[in-house]
Amino acid sequence: MAELRPDLAVIANHVAPGSRALDVGCGDGELMAVLRDKQGVDARGMEIDPEAVERCVARGLSVIQGDADRDLADYPDDAFDYAILSQTLQTAARPDLMLEQLLRVGRRAFVSFPNFAHWRMRAFLLWHGRMPVTRHLPVSWYETQNIHHVTVTDFDKLLADKGVKTERSWFFSGDTELTSVGANWRAEYAVYLLSR
Repeated sequence: MAELRPDLAVIANHVAPGSRALDVGCGDGELMAVLRDKQGVDARGMEIDPEAVERCVARGLSVIQGDADRDLADYPDDAFDYAILSQTLQTAARPDLMLEQLLRVGRRAFVSFPNFAHWRMRAFLLWHGRMPVTRHLPVSWYETQNIHHVTVTDFDKLLADKGVKTERSWFFSGDTELTSVGANWRAEYAVYLLSR
């Protein structure tokens, strides 16, 4: 699955074949298409951008236009084996409530996010005094949809506060997978598999 972004490839490699998955903030359906076509997953999506929804539908994917901050509440408990939130947590109005909804509608949840404590982010802010623009966060502060600047340590604390179990986690710098040692400053982004 080299064609997928590394965090999406991790998720695709760990979703059980034949399961049911909801991709929240699915974009143009890149992950859903792989889950459906290569693993026989009953993949559904929710996306706020109407143009991305159109692209998904054109690919034959089952996607609804919706605002995850509001519309996840409409799904019944345990409706899916997996709820997936890739690179979207930082755009949620209330990431803590979004996490609760993910683990309510899905028996397990994958969450990936950019780590705002990565050393390049820290150094850029220190030396330039401006919000960093990186290859993973390519737009200026005034254009970004990121309203919460979460770090690996912040997310671990949220999980502990909510009593959420981390089944597994992965950390990346670019396309390279890292160990968890020093992940808060070494990792550009993280992927977690979570359950209650």
